[in-house]
Amino acid sequence: MTVHIEAEKGQIAKRVLMPGDPNRAEYIAKKYLENPVCVNKLRGELAFTGTYKGVPVTVFSSGMGIGSMGIYSYELFNDYDVDSIIRIGTAGSYTEDFKLYDILVADSSYSKTYFDEEAGREDIEIINSSGDLNGIIMNTAALKRINARLGRVHTTESFYTENKNYKKFTDMGCRAVEMETYALLYNAKKFLKKATAILTISDNLITHEEIDPKAREQKLDEMIFLALESIIKNQ
Repeated sequence: MTVHIEAEKGQIAKRVLMPGDPNRAEYIAKKYLENPVCVNKLRGELAFTGTYKGVPVTVFSSGMGIGSMGIYSYELFNDYDVDSIIRIGTAGSYTEDFKLYDILVADSSYSKTYFDEEAGREDIEIINSSGDLNGIIMNTAALKRINARLGRVHTTESFYTENKNYKKFTDMGCRAVEMETYALLYNAKKFLKKATAILTISDNLITHEEIDPKAREQKLDEMIFLALESIIKNQ
């Protein structure tokens, strides 16, 4: 056990999918995993371990924001010897090229957060995802005829903002905005583990279209399927 996770050693698989929402974690476990067992309820962050096509997989909710993802990914990598994590979640598109329900695979994350300096005394604005893991995901997407595209995400600490000048982020190469990927990639880099994010576009900040809250929880199956098919191929 850690301060934030009550699972015992061996109850969490080497391969982990991390949605932000605990309800989504439960949905994925019940729909996709064989013989899922709930291994964490502490602080309301649900985790389930089962098998997918015979391969052990844990689905663990990260909560919202850099801080929460920073805690859980740190403890999973460091205390539970997890080898790879794929974040699965939603993002807001900065461009009309990415429409609702499109899938973005993060090749990197940009953030102006102080998380890096406070967690490791270093200043890193852009962190790359695991190339090997992304290669598996993109090959799997092509095989399964899923339209997924690589791109940089902007990880922000503020969901509500009055700053609508998105051009400065698109000038940095960012295609969409979300709130957790940077912390996951930072900890993967720290512990020499594999990590990336597969994100479904849930709203477009240019056209102002958005997916309703219930769909955010339960209508992201193409992304979930892609993540599961990819994580079991990772060694």
